[in-house]
Amino acid sequence: MPANAIRIIGGQWRGRRLRFPNAPDLRPTPDRVRETLFNWLGQDLTGKVTLDPFAGSGALSLEALSRGAAHAVAVDRDPQLVHALATAAAKLGTQALETHCADARAFLAKDTRAYDVIFLDPPFSEDAWTQLLPAAAARLAKGGMLYVEAPAPIAAPAGLTIWRRDKAGQVHYHLLRHAGMG
Repeated sequence: MPANAIRIIGGQWRGRRLRFPNAPDLRPTPDRVRETLFNWLGQDLTGKVTLDPFAGSGALSLEALSRGAAHAVAVDRDPQLVHALATAAAKLGTQALETHCADARAFLAKDTRAYDVIFLDPPFSEDAWTQLLPAAAARLAKGGMLYVEAPAPIAAPAGLTIWRRDKAGQVHYHLLRHAGMG
């Protein structure tokens, strides 16, 4: 598969390949990590609303929609990536992907919606966890889950706890939920 393509690994669009432009700092979540993440989340995301503030290739948003998510919000500051995501959604025949060309921090500060799943996967060259984690946590719906990919293990922000974590190569990935959930 070309370096600038992803394959959807589950759900209604399983096996579909989608292309995206080359961009600096772009690290699409590898298939193996996505598979683990969606096993953790449960394969069926029917009715869920997701947010991906660093959408990049759009792999996580499109995977969520493929698995039944009702709506996915994908944000990226690169207009070419946002256009490619909108094009991919059109090719898949879905109206459920909402795209925004914006800075993730600014979007998180302005957007007031609550999300069932938030995918937080910023460029590893940025070390903005002290701002990003609480901002994302503030957008989580009751019972929601926050997925985090980082170059090192992260600490859960106030009110959240790390439910699952793993490592693949240089990527540490975590699934957080509200503290006190059973």
